[in-house]
Amino acid sequence: MIRSMTGFGRDRMTLNGRDILVEIKSVNHRYNELSIKLSRAYTYLEEPLKKLVQDSISRGKTEVSVTITNISAPDTVIDVNTALARGYVDALRRANEELGLMDDLSLSRITRFQDIFTVVKAADDEDQIWNDVKTVAESALGMFVSMRETEGVKMKEDVLGRLETIEKWVGFIEEKSPETVTAYREKLFAKLSDLLSDTSIDEQRILTEAAIFSEKTAVDEETVRLRSHIAQFRSLLATESIVGRKLDFLIQEMNREANTTGSKAQNLDITRTVIDIKSEIEKIREQIQNIE
Repeated sequence: MIRSMTGFGRDRMTLNGRDILVEIKSVNHRYNELSIKLSRAYTYLEEPLKKLVQDSISRGKTEVSVTITNISAPDTVIDVNTALARGYVDALRRANEELGLMDDLSLSRITRFQDIFTVVKAADDEDQIWNDVKTVAESALGMFVSMRETEGVKMKEDVLGRLETIEKWVGFIEEKSPETVTAYREKLFAKLSDLLSDTSIDEQRILTEAAIFSEKTAVDEETVRLRSHIAQFRSLLATESIVGRKLDFLIQEMNREANTTGSKAQNLDITRTVIDIKSEIEKIREQIQNIE
């Protein structure tokens, strides 16, 4: 299916205590260029995200942005140094025995010794976070690809319409080209008749000159190749594979044949038609520059 290189997809979900937002957007580009925007804490997600997205695209400048916000997932963990706490308890009880104090040790009293507590960042479950991000990313990617396909359908319809127009004009040139030779032969005969009114005209010479003119101005090969390129274009547009670069090549060849036809034509109507063909080819070129 023909797909545009321009697209956008976005989804947001809350999974396992985290709010996850994924946005994917792309514009046309000659190659496949992908960038991932992540906070430093989640850089380990970059490589699997790249693989996930690149499996669905082949050309375009694509940007993926991922924002993860903790809602109820633990940000920190409080660790207790039990060995140090036991040391405090043992020391206090020795003091109690030596000084004859009342033993009123309790958990609340132990918590006064703040150095027994260590606040550390909670360890991420990287597999779980990746699975959650992947779920949101796949949803956003589906919207992104769908938009590119929708745009691709419109582009395909436009290009097919222009190919049909070019084909009609090629037919006009094929009909008009032989008339040019006939008109040249008649014009040459009339001119020689005026110059040689009292002398017999060598009709064989006129036929020879007309044949030379016909060979120089014949565009049969060019129109046949143009029709062949148009047929190949339609075939590529109907395929399911990625065809952007092949279409780039074909449009160059079509433009080459149109230029040659224009340079050989000795007929104003054909020249004007070639200009129209080149105009349509340029519009097709603009379209396929955005085809994946």
